[in-house]
Amino acid sequence: MTVLQDRIAMADANTERLDEWFERLERMPVPEGYKVEIVGGNVHMTPQRDTHWENIRRIVRALEDRFGMDVKVFSDVRIDFPGHENGFCPDVALLKDSAKKDDKNHWRYQDVDFVAEVISEGTGANDYGPKKSAYAVAEVPLYLVVDPYQGRCFVYTHPKDGDYAMRTSVDFGTDIDLTGTVVDLVLKTDKFPRD
Repeated sequence: MTVLQDRIAMADANTERLDEWFERLERMPVPEGYKVEIVGGNVHMTPQRDTHWENIRRIVRALEDRFGMDVKVFSDVRIDFPGHENGFCPDVALLKDSAKKDDKNHWRYQDVDFVAEVISEGTGANDYGPKKSAYAVAEVPLYLVVDPYQGRCFVYTHPKDGDYAMRTSVDFGTDIDLTGTVVDLVLKTDKFPRD
């Protein structure tokens, strides 16, 4: 078995435990306006800020403008990714048109074409570290990190052997040329708010 196959098998084996954890979290009094996800077996609750949502909204809007209102794009919806107990709720996830839920009513990571994460101060290390690795192992073709603290976006492409072979850094205010990728658009960042 390859490392990639081992990691994918680990993700599949943890689905029941993740279901149990999320069921418990749904019964807990999680404050409104907080996002909850499980990264590497650790529960993270992050407050959602207006800057965070404005950046997410601009990305979702660009995808809807490009693909239409019926595009399968989600925000903060659970998708289990390869690795040790990774129940992520990406800020933006674009699924293939053919995507179908599995027998447990979950979207499958194999159907994810694009993920965008907007950095939150307390959990930014997850987006640059274990989540980026899990997305690469899952072979998500395009991963975008929007960092309102740095005023910069990072575009990761060409997943291979559990990492991304290409990384491009773009300052806010500069268009991100994503033509030739799965989204095939130019993303404007001139109105991305900073923290």
